[in-house]
Amino acid sequence: MGVVVTDAEVTLADVLSLRMAIDEPLAAGTQLVLRHRGSGVERRVMLGTPGRRAREASVAVSLAPLSLVPGRWDAYLQENGPRTRMRSVDPGFSLDRLDAYALGRRTMAYRAYRTLNGFLAIKISEAGPVADVRAVWFREGRFEVTGLLAYTGLDDDDRHHPARLALRHSDTTVTVLATVQGVRFHAALSLVDVLAATPDAAGVWEPSLEVDGLDRPLPLGASLDDVEGKRRRVHYPATRVDGVPIKPSYTANDQLQLEVGA
Repeated sequence: MGVVVTDAEVTLADVLSLRMAIDEPLAAGTQLVLRHRGSGVERRVMLGTPGRRAREASVAVSLAPLSLVPGRWDAYLQENGPRTRMRSVDPGFSLDRLDAYALGRRTMAYRAYRTLNGFLAIKISEAGPVADVRAVWFREGRFEVTGLLAYTGLDDDDRHHPARLALRHSDTTVTVLATVQGVRFHAALSLVDVLAATPDAAGVWEPSLEVDGLDRPLPLGASLDDVEGKRRRVHYPATRVDGVPIKPSYTANDQLQLEVGA
């Protein structure tokens, strides 16, 4: 069975939409098989009746009713014989599309992507409100950060929301006003104030964004793009304030932090 996925997308309604190049019609009883990479659990979806001979075929599968657990799910097609793992030429990455998907309030996030070996897979993760970081820099003694509010349900409009950036270390907190317009945020915090709050000038500080109207502070992280393991792969320039080194970095869970001191 010659099938290659040319376009794969999970829509805003959590429907897996596939466009495939085929060399013969899909046979009656063809199933899409999703197999969980960790446990081997499978979900099967009947793809319908065969059609006329064509060069392309399209299918749409609603993912939410399948009760898929977080993790990686590999995609297969199965007719009467052995299953075939689905090849894909679509990298499955469009930041604009992912941003649009993240505007809704969600508890689970689904993403179609192409594996390193060129096969179709689905990544599923738990989702909750988060301040997704897009840029971090130091300027004139300030720590500045911009990004997108994800999974909050807020509208992407021009409305301003009162907000504050909080930087926490142990039982110490430094807070500054932040700008939130629609779902875009920007904040700048004086590093001198951070050093003044830590006489020993050492420690890890965790930033969060407090936005009026949301139930809890939003952690600053980076999970919407396709870069995994950011602690190893993403490195921001460090700075020194009064001789004290300060460096932004990511945790193992892709949460942003500031490392202050040696």
